[in-house]
Amino acid sequence: MHFIWFIIVGALVGALGRLFHPGSDPMGWLLTIAIGIVSLLVAAIISSGWLAFIIGVIVAVILVALVGRMFAGRGRSAARV
Repeated sequence: MHFIWFIIVGALVGALGRLFHPGSDPMGWLLTIAIGIVSLLVAAIISSGWLAFIIGVIVAVILVALVGRMFAGRGRSAARV
């Protein structure tokens, strides 16, 4: 049951990270959940409780920005007429 709760909270943190990051993000929900879970793991190493949740959202914003830069060219056609 803890894994399901971790996935749900990871999805929430990832969604908040995408919400607080300006612009469009070229990623789906699975990548958003993965970013949320990774950011929660980093935040759990640093702190615990509500502070870890806040740190997790901040880390998620940073990870969304990094992933957005990595996948910025995908999905766009190179040949525009």
